[in-house]
Amino acid sequence: CRGGIEQYIGGTEHAILHLLYSRFWTNLMRDLGLFGEAPLDEPFANLLTQGMVVAPTFYREDAHGKKQWINPAEVDAVHDERGRAIGASLRADGLPVVVGGIEKMSKSKNNGVDPQSLIDQFGADTARLFTMFASPPDQSLEWSDAGVEGAFRFLKRLWRMVWEHLAAGPLLPAATADLSGELKALRRQLHQTIGKVADDYGRRKQFNTAIAAVMELLNACGRISDGSAAARAVRQETLEAATLMLNPIVPHVCEALYAALRPGQSAAGQAFPQPDASALVQDEIELVLQVNGRLRGSLRVAADADRAAIEAAALACDVACKHLAGAPPRKLVIVPGRLVNIVV
Repeated sequence: CRGGIEQYIGGTEHAILHLLYSRFWTNLMRDLGLFGEAPLDEPFANLLTQGMVVAPTFYREDAHGKKQWINPAEVDAVHDERGRAIGASLRADGLPVVVGGIEKMSKSKNNGVDPQSLIDQFGADTARLFTMFASPPDQSLEWSDAGVEGAFRFLKRLWRMVWEHLAAGPLLPAATADLSGELKALRRQLHQTIGKVADDYGRRKQFNTAIAAVMELLNACGRISDGSAAARAVRQETLEAATLMLNPIVPHVCEALYAALRPGQSAAGQAFPQPDASALVQDEIELVLQVNGRLRGSLRVAADADRAAIEAAALACDVACKHLAGAPPRKLVIVPGRLVNIVV
């Protein structure tokens, strides 16, 4: 034996016993010299213990005071503004049932959700997306029908974005060096997102934040209304990368979309996108603009602007002119890369 297992993934309750026995056998075999010279003291290099899936519970008490648990699919619930059940009635007879609170899904509480009915209605990718997006993997996931529907709406929106892009016609060659500021900002966000998603998947194991980053990227892409060849090229690059980044979570949808974006190619056969360092270079940066310590706006300056250039731009802007009214400032505070504070 030359080493242990690189990654353990398991639910909290299972992990307790798995770790107990695997550690026992690892220590036993190490003490017997079965590992040779390998310095193996732990069976797993990394642990990811998943949280519980929890859901509302409902019940009625029989004549003897025993609780009869009712599946959530059999009741009509009333929810508050946070989506929590505050009242419910049995669908079969219309009579009220007791809301028992949020509990981990179990047979004893009869609050499990049938995955097959969910898949039949929304598809397997929707179920995967909601499960991975609803919470960090090491925390409890509260089941929400509204959350499932939200995941389905996002996938429909992604599908629509791709097909609307393709319907605009064939792509023409476009040089990324001649992009407008808006398109450069989108490419920068794209390649920042690639780096973040790779880190979230690989090192941090935070799949929900990876999905959220791709959602933010697609929102930014959707705000680009430019129909030029350059804009369509950046949109193509963004949609291709987004489908590859989401492919581990929603493989069926992404496989179909990537095949449409790249005819004859499969998303499953592609390497994960790599960030382009040149796209991350900023020509301009945005600084917070304050007057007497209070936020009054923002100021855009060249990324390599020195103190004198920043000071000149700050004093020439409309905000400064309004508050100074021709008088010189008492003090000008510049925090490089962050803010400018004009003291009047």
